Amino acid sequence: MTENKPNLRVVLVSVRNPLNIGAAARAMSNFGFSCLRVVNPYPVAFREARSAVHASHVLDQAQEYGTVAEAIADCSLVVGTTAAGKRELNHPLCRLEYGARLIRRELAASSVAVLFGSEKFGLSNQDLSYCHWLLRIPTVEEYGSMNLGQAVAVCLYELVRGTGPGRKKPGQKKRAEALTLDTFTSLVVESLRESGYIHPQATNSTEMKIRRLVRRLDLTARDAEIWVGMLRQVLWKLRAVKSREND
Repeated sequence: MTENKPNLRVVLVSVRNPLNIGAAARAMSNFGFSCLRVVNPYPVAFREARSAVHASHVLDQAQEYGTVAEAIADCSLVVGTTAAGKRELNHPLCRLEYGARLIRRELAASSVAVLFGSEKFGLSNQDLSYCHWLLRIPTVEEYGSMNLGQAVAVCLYELVRGTGPGRKKPGQKKRAEALTLDTFTSLVVESLRESGYIHPQATNSTEMKIRRLVRRLDLTARDAEIWVGMLRQVLWKLRAVKSREND
């Protein structure tokens, strides 16, 4: 696992409490992880956390992004965390001990992002639409929601607790990165609009459904590139036909 730790991105989304940011960074230091990314954080909280006395190298090097899509663009596996509860979920849900094994296996080949939501609301449906599947810490039902810093620590401990380093399986192909999947998703949406399958003013919920569907395909990097090329040609053809009809 040691040689694969740089491949993990811990992504905090819309955090508001500097103590939680600091606790997450300290947990990362404790377990040997260094890549912290924050998405749309509460500015005051992020500044306070970074200016704290004895701030670790993790906070000093933390990267800030405006959107989840930007923060996970170089990752081939994106995992969201949730307390689940009574919330309706549209993704496969794994318990921590099983999900950690899947993450370790993927870290041997490529980059993985684990998303943690804000203290008050967790990850939004929009945030979750970028995830391949969700991870749940098996807490008791009455107190299902954990403190953000504690949740990061528990997840990272489970990742390093494995019996050995994750190794890429012989013949295992690299997954498509999130940036490629976003391009693929955009082309699918545009092609469906041009063909009349979905309304030109399709809602965000429609696009989120398509984004989730694309991730369930579990495309390899090579297959995703082929699909992107085919969809670009289809979209060009659809627009060419429509242009001729309008002349």
